[in-house]
Amino acid sequence: MESDEHIKYNRVLLKLSGEVLMGNQSGGIERRMIASICDQIAEVKKLGVQIGIVVGGGNIFRGLKAAAAGMDRVAADQMGMLATIINALAIQEYLESQGHFTRVMSALEINEVCEPFIRRRAVRHLEKGRIVIFAGGTGNPYFTTDTAAALRAVEIGSQIILKGTKVDGVYDKDPETNPGAIKFDVLSHTDMLQKQLKVMDATAASMCRENQIPIIVFNIYERDNLRKIVLGDKIGTMIC
Repeated sequence: MESDEHIKYNRVLLKLSGEVLMGNQSGGIERRMIASICDQIAEVKKLGVQIGIVVGGGNIFRGLKAAAAGMDRVAADQMGMLATIINALAIQEYLESQGHFTRVMSALEINEVCEPFIRRRAVRHLEKGRIVIFAGGTGNPYFTTDTAAALRAVEIGSQIILKGTKVDGVYDKDPETNPGAIKFDVLSHTDMLQKQLKVMDATAASMCRENQIPIIVFNIYERDNLRKIVLGDKIGTMIC
């Protein structure tokens, strides 16, 4: 359903870490948090925005952490990819329960539960007004879901990557442990790389820079932030 409100972005890629789905839990999925995030996504969809989602799996399994503890890196990353599929299915289940048409498309083929990722089919789903959730990372080990988000954004022609986090933007230091941390309102992709700000890994940041895809880092827990961003409000940190 189209809205009379003027939207700034017609097609967006929302990147969610697995951690934002935990809420106040130490791991897993908190239903209340899924509901809060999905309700925001639905509001944006009702404005007429085409929305794709890439979700991480860190709330269930972190491949890098397991590899550091001695697990084979390829096996650890594959387990992490499977965790992203679990999260994608949880998001799909809630959205569908609220009457919103969705598709989960995975870089790993698990035909019984989701579609394989095919770029043309993904774009067609978006054009038909479906919310598309991209799971399975890139399908390859040694790549993060940030890189998967950058890759999918390029492939589907997204105008911007919206990175929903627990903080309200990018800081020079961790604001949770440094009360004097300074927030950046605007950065360049090059700044992000040179300052080694842990917004995205270097591969993802370079891909966004090369393809001129801006990134907004914002607090997904603030109820109306996602809607405000697509309407053009200055929320969080813009990387462009």
